[in-house]
Amino acid sequence: MEKTKTLDKLNVGRVIEHVPLNEYTTYRVGGIARALVIVDDKETLKKLIRFLEEKKMKWKILGNGSNLIFQDGFYDGILISLSNLNQIEINDTFITVEAGYPLPKLAMKAAKSSLTGLEFAAGIPGTVGGALFMNAGAYKSDMGYVVKEVTFLDDNLEEKVFTNRECDFHYRTSYFKKHPKCICLSTTISLKHGMKEAILAVMEDRRKRRVESQPLEYPSAGSVFRNPEGDYAGRLIESLGYKGKMFGGAMVSEKHANFIINKNHATASDIIRLIHDIQKRVKKEYGIDLKLEQEIVE
Repeated sequence: MEKTKTLDKLNVGRVIEHVPLNEYTTYRVGGIARALVIVDDKETLKKLIRFLEEKKMKWKILGNGSNLIFQDGFYDGILISLSNLNQIEINDTFITVEAGYPLPKLAMKAAKSSLTGLEFAAGIPGTVGGALFMNAGAYKSDMGYVVKEVTFLDDNLEEKVFTNRECDFHYRTSYFKKHPKCICLSTTISLKHGMKEAILAVMEDRRKRRVESQPLEYPSAGSVFRNPEGDYAGRLIESLGYKGKMFGGAMVSEKHANFIINKNHATASDIIRLIHDIQKRVKKEYGIDLKLEQEIVE
C-alpha cells in the first residue's frame, strides 16, 4: 500500500487505485489491479518506470484493453495508460501520431484527409501503440505495410527511432512484442493520396461486413487465434462443432468461430478454459497448434 500511495507524490499523472479490470478491457472480465496511472507525457512516463523498476514493482502498458485477458484475481502491478500521448500531425502523405491515439479515429482522420492505406484499421478497437506492439491488421494488410518509423523507449528508457525494417513486423508480431519492456511513443506512417469518397466507401462496406460476420453486439477481444499457414482458425474451430459452445458465461460465437464472446457474465477463467479446450481439440484432430492472438496477462 505504501508503494502505491507514493505514486501520488511522484506527480507523474492521475493515479487510480484498485482498478476493476472489467471496466478497462473489451472482454469486460478480470479482477482488480493495484493501480492505474494515466501519465501526463513521455517525461513523466520515464520517471514512473524508473520508480517502478527501482521498487521492483510489476508494471504493464495498457492501451484500449482490446487484446488482453486479465485473470480473475488481484493483479499486483501498476497499469500505465498513454492516453494523454495523443498528438497527431499530417504532412502531405505522412502522419506522425502518438501511441495513445485511437486507431479507428486515426483511420477516419486519414480518410477525411484523402489519404489511403489505413482503411484496414477502421474496425480495430485499439490504440496506435497497441497496434504497433502486435502489428495489428485486417483485410490482408497491417501496420507493417504503412509504418515509416517508430519512436520508442528501450529497456534503458533511452529514446530510439527504428525504421520499418528494424521494427521486424510479421504476422501479429513485432520487435516490440518480443521486447515487452520497450514502449512505443509515436510513429510516422506513410500513406498515398486517394479519393476521399472512395476511401470512405471502402470503410463503410467493410463496416457492414463486420456487423454481418462478427459478434459486435457482445464483449469480446476480436480474433482469438492466429490463422495457421494456409488455413483459417475459424474454419478449423467451426469444423469441430464449437459454434455456440459455452464454458460458464463464455461462448464461441455463432457468427464467427474465431471469436469468443462474454455471453452471460463470463469470468476470465471461463474464457481461458474455453481457449485451452479449443487448442487441445484442434491439436488432437488436426495436429495444429493454434497460437493465441490475445494475451493472457499473468
